[in-house]
Amino acid sequence: MAGLQKEYYKMKKNLPFRAWFYFRTGLSQYFSFVIALGNMFTITYYLLIENISFFDTIFPSFSSYVIISSIIGIPSLTVIGFIHMKKSHAYKSEADIIHESLPYNYKLMPGIHKECLAPLYLELLRLGKKSLTDEKISDEEIKEIEALEIKLEMLSKGGSLPEPKKFDE
Repeated sequence: MAGLQKEYYKMKKNLPFRAWFYFRTGLSQYFSFVIALGNMFTITYYLLIENISFFDTIFPSFSSYVIISSIIGIPSLTVIGFIHMKKSHAYKSEADIIHESLPYNYKLMPGIHKECLAPLYLELLRLGKKSLTDEKISDEEIKEIEALEIKLEMLSKGGSLPEPKKFDE
């Protein structure tokens, strides 16, 4: 129960930053998209379509322009997005750059990876080596294995590790 209270306190303490992140996500992913779409329809219709007499027969009103453009545009842009993500080299290049610039691809991530998984792999490697060379396990190594076992048991039951170390330390 104390762990849940600590998590709630941390979340409450960081509430302004969490709210700021949610605000930016809502603004950039949803609100700005709707405004930009409306802006694009308005500008293209009233500055381009309305002034060319050829388009009067195809788009007699602004609402017909929006409906017809949406019927044609949504599937077309979906196919273009699919091609960008799956068939072109553009997205693969972007993903390569992001992968290369992410520092955690070259060092252990803090938390479970650094506190449990890496020590577990290292201990398994050492134990395998000792098993192959018929060495005995020391009392200190048994204590380290038991400490790892406790951490992994806690994580497997949905718990979390004790207070994480600060990233800037």
